Amino acid sequence: MTAAASCADRYRAHVTAVWAQEPADGAHDIGHLSRVWANARTIALDEAQVDWQVLEAAVWFHDLVNLPKDSPDRARASTLSAAAAVEFLRRDGFPEQKLAAVAHAIAAHSFSAGIAPDTAEARILQDADRLEALGAVGLARMFLISGRMGRAILDMDDPLALKRPLDDRRFALDHLETKLFGLPETMQTRTGRRLAEERAEWMMSFRTRLLAEIG
Repeated sequence: MTAAASCADRYRAHVTAVWAQEPADGAHDIGHLSRVWANARTIALDEAQVDWQVLEAAVWFHDLVNLPKDSPDRARASTLSAAAAVEFLRRDGFPEQKLAAVAHAIAAHSFSAGIAPDTAEARILQDADRLEALGAVGLARMFLISGRMGRAILDMDDPLALKRPLDDRRFALDHLETKLFGLPETMQTRTGRRLAEERAEWMMSFRTRLLAEIG
């Protein structure tokens, strides 16, 4: 644990230095990385043959290159992060034979990249990161991002899109149906799916309460 903590400190310091050169993003910050690492550790305990060194590095660097959600290059963010991570890790003395595994896990974590995770570490990271889009934290991040992009909370005339097409580019609440409620089915691990289903159920309860409050 001492060695792992030491690595985490170095990784956190490097990410902080890189992000200091970019616009602040409250949904992708050190808190996000810490929570993903906690999710990953929980999931990994139920998985076999996990390389913790690979997993730790992949988690801390998975958003090293952070592009806005509406960027035309958004789908390339994870592969750019993988390349940047490998560059740093090689200088940092990370085992050369494990760099490809770190790069794959980072590249495959992204929803928009559409890369299938082929290793235990990649599957764990993908699930751990997607859990951040669900539950109370997921809602907070969803509304934060939507507000920054100028989207309304919901369509007051038709909040459930019963008489209109879903449009999460205009209404934050629509994002629950267009993407987030479908995430549990994409989970790669048993623990990840269980946690995702619990968090999605909580989000449904929140939506019910929200609709009740607005009448």
